[in-house]
Amino acid sequence: MKRLIERSRSVGEVLRWVTQNPGKVSASHYPIALHKLGQLLQQQPGPPVGAGDSRGPAGQVLEQPEFHALCQAIVSGCAKFDNFSIVNCLYAAAALGLPGESPLVRVLEDESRSRLGRFNQKDVSMVFSSEANNKALEAIFSSQLFYENRQERFIRSMAEWLPRKAENLTPYTMALIAKYVARHRLREPRLLDTIANFLLKRGEQLDSKVIQKLVFPFSRMNYRPSNHGELFPKLEAILEQKAGSSPLATVNILMSMFQLSHFPQTVLHQVFSPTFITNVMSSPYALIVRRYLSLLDAAVELEFREYSGPRLDPRYRVLMFEHALTADEANRKYSYKGLVAEALRQLVGEECYRQDEVLPPGYCTDFLLWINRSGTVLPLSRVPASSRAPPAASPVTMSLRSSVLALTSDLQDFAPVVLSVNDKWHYCQNSDILVGSRAMRDRHLRLLGYCLVQLPYTELEKVSGIEEA
Repeated sequence: MKRLIERSRSVGEVLRWVTQNPGKVSASHYPIALHKLGQLLQQQPGPPVGAGDSRGPAGQVLEQPEFHALCQAIVSGCAKFDNFSIVNCLYAAAALGLPGESPLVRVLEDESRSRLGRFNQKDVSMVFSSEANNKALEAIFSSQLFYENRQERFIRSMAEWLPRKAENLTPYTMALIAKYVARHRLREPRLLDTIANFLLKRGEQLDSKVIQKLVFPFSRMNYRPSNHGELFPKLEAILEQKAGSSPLATVNILMSMFQLSHFPQTVLHQVFSPTFITNVMSSPYALIVRRYLSLLDAAVELEFREYSGPRLDPRYRVLMFEHALTADEANRKYSYKGLVAEALRQLVGEECYRQDEVLPPGYCTDFLLWINRSGTVLPLSRVPASSRAPPAASPVTMSLRSSVLALTSDLQDFAPVVLSVNDKWHYCQNSDILVGSRAMRDRHLRLLGYCLVQLPYTELEKVSGIEEA
């Protein structure tokens, strides 16, 4: 039957083979028949398939009783089809130009969604590149199984066709896509630029909570979208109007922009104003906002020296993080940190370094050492106690800038060194580009006077044994 269908020379011949021999037609024959119909219709003159004009050959075929019988056979039997047949029928229906509201397409889409967790990567890509509508994309990115697993090939494929279809997506669906891309650190410029263009066109109609979800992938992937010259000023204007409506979202958006070294001055005037601070401190999420505001205030001092507006009241300054990041804790067993710790212990001795030191404004460091001008690692006993404490150890009473000056004057003969173990999850996927939060941390530590020694996982994975380490 497969060969008979594939060798058919006319639409009528395909329909006769399938509809007049039901006992010889299996599930795998239906997508072959639909594909063949599409090929034959493309060869005939008249309006293209799916053009909505029933007067041409294509429209006439779609109205034929034999074609309706073919569709009805698929609708009736698709629940028993294997995954491959379901996927290929849907893909062929899309190529044939059947409208999304047709019973055949609706049934195939519903069946596909119900099986989403059992589809392999190729099936998933075919289904959603053939549907590629708002409902379909919402379904796939809402799937917990899909969300928890990195689908790089699908994302690369989607980057090809999503720009053409983005206008028809809802903000909710685009936010789901952004969340997925950020979670898996997928630095796909075409996809990120599509999100940025969507945000540029729709930003004024979105609330701050949705905007923060769409902006986050840019900072997460340390990526300035190609339209940032237009997008960033527009985001500033939107935040000026909506800063107070959702304080946590506002601060999250600011953090994303800071990580990309963009500092919106007028919005900073608002978030550091007494009115905004009072509003935040009486909210259920007061602590997390204080942490973010403290880090933003530190970033202003270190990177935005020309800013002259209000600052965070010292009474509200806290450390951004008080211990290792959740991701680092969760991935501890995959980290090279233990290997480095043992090698460092054997090389310089435990009395010469500190591990997991949290430095203001709240950055957890892997290893902290002190080195003199000749390059010798010093024991802690030879470092003044005031210097062994992290600079600005009391963020409530001491500004970062003054603490840097104090540190510099105290450490005339030696300098603090941060040894940074950059594991795989500190980078964008398949890239040597650090994620935005890590990149900002490194910038700030350097500005605070620390020397940074980077140990990337790509080098550490080549190490064989403690001696090489």
